[in-house]
Amino acid sequence: MEREQRGDDNRAGYPDAVTGPSEPDESSAQPAVEDGDASPADKPEKKGGALREFAILISIALVLYYVMLTFVARPYLIPSESMEPTLHGCAGCTGDRIMVDKLTYRFTSPEPGDVVVFKGPPNWNLNYRSIRSDNTAIRWVQNALSFVGFIPPDENDLVKRIIAVGGQTVECRATTGLTVDGKRLDEPYLDPNTMRADPAIYPCLGNEFGPVKVPEGRVWVMGDNRTHSADSRAHCTNTPADAQKGLICTGDPMAGTVPVDNVIGKARFIAWPPARWGGVGSVNPQT
Repeated sequence: MEREQRGDDNRAGYPDAVTGPSEPDESSAQPAVEDGDASPADKPEKKGGALREFAILISIALVLYYVMLTFVARPYLIPSESMEPTLHGCAGCTGDRIMVDKLTYRFTSPEPGDVVVFKGPPNWNLNYRSIRSDNTAIRWVQNALSFVGFIPPDENDLVKRIIAVGGQTVECRATTGLTVDGKRLDEPYLDPNTMRADPAIYPCLGNEFGPVKVPEGRVWVMGDNRTHSADSRAHCTNTPADAQKGLICTGDPMAGTVPVDNVIGKARFIAWPPARWGGVGSVNPQT
């Protein structure tokens, strides 16, 4: 009886070599998971993680782009023909888009011959019209696009060439031409066909002016398309007696000059259109 009881015990719960392995417990069995498979519960989490990573990357890219636009370089659209033929542009059309170096002048000062983008002083803004839409929604979109550099900011940003810097005296007479500190300038960037006037015949390409001694910390700027440029000559003040003689820019030199602090950067190259790709040369007319 005792031996039979032990046998029954073996068959009931204690398998051995004679009885063979016991049947697996179905309640504890787990399905096999192949490598690379994910349970349905994991998929939404992975999808959400990918979206977060994408949003983070886009945010970082926008921040870096904004930092570049603010401190390193920025594209600008040429709005007028005042710098022809060096830079192409016209009112109401798509002109050259240039890249402006905003870093150089953090370490050096603007020099004669540099083509610069600058913010017009207050007295240069009298005829400026806002380029923003009156529609609030469209204006918001324009401001957003301007923030990342796709359209120009809503300010009177101009592009001209520096002719004289602080401490120098600029003057033009029919007998001597355009001079700085009494030395006649050599300006190979002037094109008689563009200006429809020959500097050899009309040295001042407009009214005689000056002498104007440029105050320290300011620059005297002029367009390469000298007969179609509202530059320092157009904004300087005149004494009544000289104005009657056709001589301009003999009054306060501050009005016609631009503060160096207003200079946004130096034009480096034409980025668009592709047919116009190339650098923007700095030709010092005083050498």
